[in-house]
Amino acid sequence: MSYVSDQTSFIAAAPAAGSASTQEAPALDPENTLNIQLKDGTVVIELLPDVAPLHVARIKELTRDGFYNGIKFHRVIDGFMAQTGDPRGDGTGGSRLPDLPAEFSNVPFERGTLGMARAQNPNSANSQFFIMFAEGSFLNGQYTVFGQVRSGMEFVDNITKGAGQNGTSFAGEPDTMIAVTLGADG
Repeated sequence: MSYVSDQTSFIAAAPAAGSASTQEAPALDPENTLNIQLKDGTVVIELLPDVAPLHVARIKELTRDGFYNGIKFHRVIDGFMAQTGDPRGDGTGGSRLPDLPAEFSNVPFERGTLGMARAQNPNSANSQFFIMFAEGSFLNGQYTVFGQVRSGMEFVDNITKGAGQNGTSFAGEPDTMIAVTLGADG
């Protein structure tokens, strides 16, 4: 099973949305920009190949193969994270590719950080990943960070939350990643 640790009681409240800045953000490299279309809009993610080159390469390969299109958010815990990337939709699946070795870094888990889900073995990440709703410092150095939301976090916030301790029970169908593309691919 690929799950991120379930220590939601240690999560701090989400920071206030949007702080004003007079500086314009630098343009993102299209080859390292991931676009996830959700029900309410598109989330733009900066991939971090300098931090996790193997994981970024995997995400890009699976994206270009169309693997992520239509995949459910099978585990969504309010105030913690939204997990996706499992073709089975229950947290037990992955891609046909071999698991990846851990690429732990000093990059902290903050609101909008993307990390790879894995089983107990640190070298078991495959295709599942999660997007943080809030800071999760207890994950630092325990899971591989591979990206950061640069716009559209409000759409991530609107992903339907699951019920129960594990966030895996949904009243209806869980939300999906409608389409996932790389900026370089149009």
